[in-house]
Amino acid sequence: MRIAIGIEYNGLAYAGWQHQGHAPTVQQAVEQALSVVADQPVKAIAAGRTDAGVHALGQVAHFDTTAQRDPRAWLLGTNANLPRDVALTWVQPVADEFHARFSAQRRRYRYVILNRMARSGVLDTRMAWVHQALDAQRMAQAARALLGTHDFSSYRATACQSKKPVKTVYELTVQRRDDLIVLDIEADGFLHHMVRNIVGVLLAIGRGEQEISWAQEVLAARNRNAGGVTAPPHGLYFVYAAYPEHFAIPRLSSPI
Repeated sequence: MRIAIGIEYNGLAYAGWQHQGHAPTVQQAVEQALSVVADQPVKAIAAGRTDAGVHALGQVAHFDTTAQRDPRAWLLGTNANLPRDVALTWVQPVADEFHARFSAQRRRYRYVILNRMARSGVLDTRMAWVHQALDAQRMAQAARALLGTHDFSSYRATACQSKKPVKTVYELTVQRRDDLIVLDIEADGFLHHMVRNIVGVLLAIGRGEQEISWAQEVLAARNRNAGGVTAPPHGLYFVYAAYPEHFAIPRLSSPI
């Protein structure tokens, strides 16, 4: 039986989703908890491999098992064995051809910035903090240049191993909500550090250090050295992965 799960986590204490061997990961925590409920080893495959310190609101994964449990037992039993900063949000059986990574048609991320003079004592690990004044309208205008299908080599990490730097960005918005600036981006796929590097460029534009046209100029260079500083990981959230309708994968409303 193949089972799909939704996962929510605070990534601060983890070296990303994927097994590292030298440090705790979300995948390790989820697999250990599932294995307790299944009473057999379980391997989980996720829609996206989030980096160290990155959070998730709607990560999707799947696993195969011969254990017979109803969805409620999987959900409650797994959550009882997970640390408090990781939780399953839903569980459902899926067709054998479903694959959390390869069946995904789009992925969506959100980057949250606290933009005020004082840092937060409560939200410090859940969003980035920029004390300089940011012009969200300038950032939004610059972001429009990144919509569509482009070679995003300038916006990926130098260590990125993807052989295909061309991605299609369907949506990229920047909005101010009082002291928060929220960036939402949806694409058919993402390169290593792509979102955080986009945010780094837009922050420089928002502070007035660069012209609005700089986002387009960086894109056209196809060279990481043309870009800005990589934004910190703790402002980034994996929001959801979108799948063909016939899989009926749940998409919960975002609490952030």
